[in-house]
Amino acid sequence: MHNKNIVKLINYGTDGEIVKPSGRKINNIVYIGMEYVSGGLMFNLCQNLGGMDEDVGRFFFRQLIGVMEYMNKKNVVHRDIKIENILFDEHMNLKLADFGFATYKKIGTLKTYRGTMSYMAPEIKEGKEYDGR
Repeated sequence: MHNKNIVKLINYGTDGEIVKPSGRKINNIVYIGMEYVSGGLMFNLCQNLGGMDEDVGRFFFRQLIGVMEYMNKKNVVHRDIKIENILFDEHMNLKLADFGFATYKKIGTLKTYRGTMSYMAPEIKEGKEYDGR
C-alpha cells in the first residue's frame, strides 16, 4: 500500500542470514526492510506527555482516520491498531506499522482470533464471526 501515513516497505525476503558471535551462520531467515521513522512510537509520546490537548488529539486522529479510510478503500483490515503500532516522523505525521495480522480476504466475515487482547473487540475475544471493516 502506498500512503503517506503507512510505513513504507522497502524490501523483504526469505534469504536472510544471521551470524552468531560464535561465527555460526543461520540461513534462510525471513526479513522485512522498512523505512526509518525518526520520531518514535505514539506510545512513548503519550507516556512522556501524560496527555494531549484537543487540538493535538484532533491533528493525530484526522491522520489516523485518513489512513483507515485508505485501507478500507483497498479492502485491507489491519487488526492490530494500537499506539504501540503508530509511529510519527519529524513533522509529527503518523505512520501506521506492523501489518502482521492484516488481511484482505473475506474481510466482511472474519473468524480468526487476531490482534492484541487489551485492544480487541469483544466479538473477537468471544470467537464470533466479525466484520473487519
